[in-house]
Amino acid sequence: MLIDSLGIHLGPLYIRFYGIIIITGAIAGGYLASTEAKRLKLDPSFVWDLLTWLLIGGIIGARLYHVVTPSPSMMPAGQPNPYFTDPIKIVQLWRGGLGIPGGLLGGALTLWLYTKLKNESFPKWADILMPAVLLGQAIGRWGNFVNQELYGLPTNLPWRIYIAPQNRTAEYVDYSYFHPLFLYESLLNLLGCILLLWISRKHNNKLIPGDITLAYFVVYPCIRFLLEFIRVDSSRIATLNANQTLMAIVALLSAIALIYRKQMSKNNTI
Repeated sequence: MLIDSLGIHLGPLYIRFYGIIIITGAIAGGYLASTEAKRLKLDPSFVWDLLTWLLIGGIIGARLYHVVTPSPSMMPAGQPNPYFTDPIKIVQLWRGGLGIPGGLLGGALTLWLYTKLKNESFPKWADILMPAVLLGQAIGRWGNFVNQELYGLPTNLPWRIYIAPQNRTAEYVDYSYFHPLFLYESLLNLLGCILLLWISRKHNNKLIPGDITLAYFVVYPCIRFLLEFIRVDSSRIATLNANQTLMAIVALLSAIALIYRKQMSKNNTI
């Protein structure tokens, strides 16, 4: 057995830390969601039966989003999309490159189809899963640390991280230390998970199915929107920061939907 910075060699088999971390996040999220299901007097086995399909759908969606919105360092101005010129790269997941927005869309579609097949409530199970999704994201971000693919602007702060020259963008090749953006997002995702769990318990009798899901789509997009200000090599559509623009729209629409639902609920009780 041989261990290097990216994974473990077991004879001809090479197990990457990136994949191990993603699977660990999925299992931890599954455990949390099954615990929540049990608390709500629902069958926790539904979560475990769903988990594999959810992971597959989420990864496919996340990968496709990354493929169509690669970072500027992968596709300099005037250059073709590298995934379109060499399609084999699309399936090389071990090199990193998963877009959370696409993962959420793929996961949501998978959950919708699964609940339809099982004659279950989509909003109810989405509410159970959303805190678990944030926990999985908090753990999964450490895969970015292993691959050195998610970092912020150069900094001299005590908690700075070293980025190897081959992983630096051309604009910052002369800098060595950067904001540990993966760590910021990991910690904020964990706090977001705790917040959603607190809301689901503290205001359980006031919640409408789908409220926790909408709260997720306010909390997480706000996290991403703020962190994009210091992120290096953000994906772009024309001159817009693709992720930041999308997150702003999603957070705003979700907040409006929450307020509208609460107002309608209040009016119906008068």
